[in-house]
Amino acid sequence: MIKDRLFNSKAASSGRLLSRPNQPNEPASPGLHKLGLDGERDGLIYVPKSYRVENPAPLILMLHGAGGDAEGGLNILRSLADSFNTILLAVDSRQQTWDIIMGRRFGGDIAFIDQALALSFSRYAIDPNRVAIAGFSDGASYALSVGITNGDLFTHIIAFSPGFMAPASQEGSPQIFISHGNGDRVLPIDRCSRKIVPVLQQAGYDVHYREFNGPHTVPGAIASSALDWFTQATPSRN
Repeated sequence: MIKDRLFNSKAASSGRLLSRPNQPNEPASPGLHKLGLDGERDGLIYVPKSYRVENPAPLILMLHGAGGDAEGGLNILRSLADSFNTILLAVDSRQQTWDIIMGRRFGGDIAFIDQALALSFSRYAIDPNRVAIAGFSDGASYALSVGITNGDLFTHIIAFSPGFMAPASQEGSPQIFISHGNGDRVLPIDRCSRKIVPVLQQAGYDVHYREFNGPHTVPGAIASSALDWFTQATPSRN
């Protein structure tokens, strides 16, 4: 037990997630559920009405923006989950935003995300070829960072208006969707996505980039486009 905790701590400090989709061993039901992993900073999972254990579903891990929470992160895509038969998992950051964005190393947030994924994988049948990490603003920056570091788990990364990326390593070859408003005054597009996208492309990543007329937000059409891309794109083999 102590050895496992030490190993998990080492993995978390390097930004690595250990949980993987497997055969669910607990009963599950559609709808919105609390994770029940933490009394204060916890998380939510939304399971579409059409979910069936014999038909593994896509899963998206949603990450909120600075000062936000799991509910806010989930709501970006929740209205579309049933239409796209996609499970949404959202977690609260351990503090007001994600660890590396606060100038620290990977750690507590990675450990909690790994617990949330392990719980989800134990309860729901997940398609291993459709596992995405997504986020908005600070959550988008963290999604890029964690997704690239764990590209052997995440087949897709969705970043709505990211500010930067700071992966600890590069694993696998996830496909990447990035959107950004050309009127964004919080994270201006010129110094954010317009710099991030070319770096990713030069590194060999398949990037689907969408600019739109608007501020620091996720328009409904962009959210729908992201889910359509996620569920239809041919996944890369990691």
